[in-house]
Amino acid sequence: MSVADLRDRIEIEKSNLDQMKINHAISPLEDTSKFQKTRRDIALMITILAEKEKQN
Repeated sequence: MSVADLRDRIEIEKSNLDQMKINHAISPLEDTSKFQKTRRDIALMITILAEKEKQN
C-alpha cells in the first residue's frame, strides 16, 4: 500500500468507528469487541504509515 492509500484507509476506518459509536449509542451492539478491533487496526495502520514516511 502506498502512503496515500494508507492515509485514505485510516480516514475511512476512523469514520467507520465514529459511525459505530453513534449506532451503539442509539441501539447497543451485540459484539462490542468490534470497537477494540477497529481501534487496534487504526493504530496498526498509523504505525505502518509512520514507518513508511520515515523511510522516505
